Amino acid sequence: MLKRLDRIRFRGQRRDEFLDLAESPNTSDTECSEEVLMKPRLSMRESEELREVEEEQQGDAQAGPGSFSAALQDDSRTDLNEVKGHLEIALLEKHFLQEELRKLKEESNVDSLRQELEKERCRRTELEQKMNDALRSRLEDSPSQTPKVQPPPPPAGGSTDKQKDTLSNSFLKWLYDRFGVYIEDFRFQPEETTVETEEPLSAKRLTENMRRLKRGFRPVTNFMRNLSALSSWYSVYTSAIAFIVYMYAAWHGWAIPMFLFLAILRLSLNYLIARGWRIQWSIVPEVSEPVEPPKEDLTVSEKFQLVLDVAQKAQNLFGRMANILEKIKNLFMWVQPELTQKLYVGLWVAFISSCLLPFKLLGFIIGVYAGIKFFIIDFIFKSCPKLRQRYDTPYIIWTNLPTDLQLKERSSTMLSRRVPTAGGRGSVTAAAPLGVSRDEDGGRYYSTKRGAFHEVFNLPESERPLTVCENGWRCCLINRDRRTPTDYIRNGVLYVTENYLCFESSSSRSGSSKRNKVIKLLDITDIQKYKVLSVLPGSGMGISIATPSTQKPMVFGAMMHRDEAFDAIFTQYMKIVTMATATNPET
Repeated sequence: MLKRLDRIRFRGQRRDEFLDLAESPNTSDTECSEEVLMKPRLSMRESEELREVEEEQQGDAQAGPGSFSAALQDDSRTDLNEVKGHLEIALLEKHFLQEELRKLKEESNVDSLRQELEKERCRRTELEQKMNDALRSRLEDSPSQTPKVQPPPPPAGGSTDKQKDTLSNSFLKWLYDRFGVYIEDFRFQPEETTVETEEPLSAKRLTENMRRLKRGFRPVTNFMRNLSALSSWYSVYTSAIAFIVYMYAAWHGWAIPMFLFLAILRLSLNYLIARGWRIQWSIVPEVSEPVEPPKEDLTVSEKFQLVLDVAQKAQNLFGRMANILEKIKNLFMWVQPELTQKLYVGLWVAFISSCLLPFKLLGFIIGVYAGIKFFIIDFIFKSCPKLRQRYDTPYIIWTNLPTDLQLKERSSTMLSRRVPTAGGRGSVTAAAPLGVSRDEDGGRYYSTKRGAFHEVFNLPESERPLTVCENGWRCCLINRDRRTPTDYIRNGVLYVTENYLCFESSSSRSGSSKRNKVIKLLDITDIQKYKVLSVLPGSGMGISIATPSTQKPMVFGAMMHRDEAFDAIFTQYMKIVTMATATNPET
């Protein structure tokens, strides 16, 4: 009997034999139709169990009425267990179906798909509306080409209005098709700003850009060289023919047509050269510079030297361009009034002449003067430099025009020549803060990190740093007379005063001046630029100074602004030596 109950209890489907989500029906806690739905899915094993149960029931029925009551009790228990089993199966199936449904909702994202579907529907309706409008406009424009069902005849007044509207619409459409493209060109649109990406620094790209710039300037330089050769009569026959042709054209007023014809002739020759013809039309023979093939594998030293060479060329090129622009600016800004005054008077003369003289006569005068000036006067001035310096007005103006750098040097020279006035210094010094010395001329305070400048170096109060080195130059002192490493190299700051060269060591303790160095400018026997390591490319970053008290020259190395410091020290040194020679000529 127990065996029979176990068979009935586990008659339902196993968990691994449950229906798939697509095949299983939607069930709930109150529905009990699982048995009917699952019958088609019964396996062979369950059919055999049902047969055994029927055979046992038949055997029980044959056993007699004595066991009828027990059979009833067994049947009730069997039904309860069976219902319980079905309920458990339904609950489990519902739970797993809910989990599967939740996962599918998360994966499919139904809301986003629904929104996209709505957007596509709106877009489709808009496209359909646009197509209908386009077809309608075509049908209205060409009524004879498309067969249409004729509507009932409208009133006479309405037909005339419709014809007028149709004619106006067709006329406007014709205008738009004819001139609409040109009208669209005048539509204002915001300008698009594109930011160009900056390339990283590369020695190869820097060298290539310099070569490209040189090749780009080559036609201009060749043209200027030919003009100079033509003016200086490099080829006598060519210059004579050019002078005769130009003067004849200028005399008859054909100067402008002659220049235009020369431009057309030059373009024609360039076309033939581009086609492969070998034509050389140059007064001065062109010198072809040897082109070095680019090296692929460069060492670090070669790359560094290459960058230095290109940087030097770029520096010189930019310097020349800056000089030209600054001279033009200073000419128009009355920096040199006596030079700008000549230009001012010349412009007034040209203005009055252009107002009084007729255009033909004015052009004749300008053309003849330009030919004589270019072919004869310039040749005389180039051959006789003294005449040029005295009578060539454009050359005098351009040569004497100062650049901004020259103006700055002049102002610094004038400031350095000022002699400070003595008197009233005690009250000024008393008002200065502690550890600071004050300049008598401008009321400025000069000090170092360790205290007042004259106190740190044990100098008179009149000694103060020059204008170019108020903050000093960071460097390291290499004293090759010393053996110990601490005395051999010392880091610090270098100053130059009117009479002394002062080095403040950064390792001096508690303001002590034992490690500082003071050199009198008159004691210097030799000063020159110095390269500490000869292996490295470049001219070095050091200054070598020799004195009678040192066996080997002292070197101030690792100086970032070496050239500026050398110029300031050398200028002050020569100034002091000149003054000493003037005061004591016998020495």
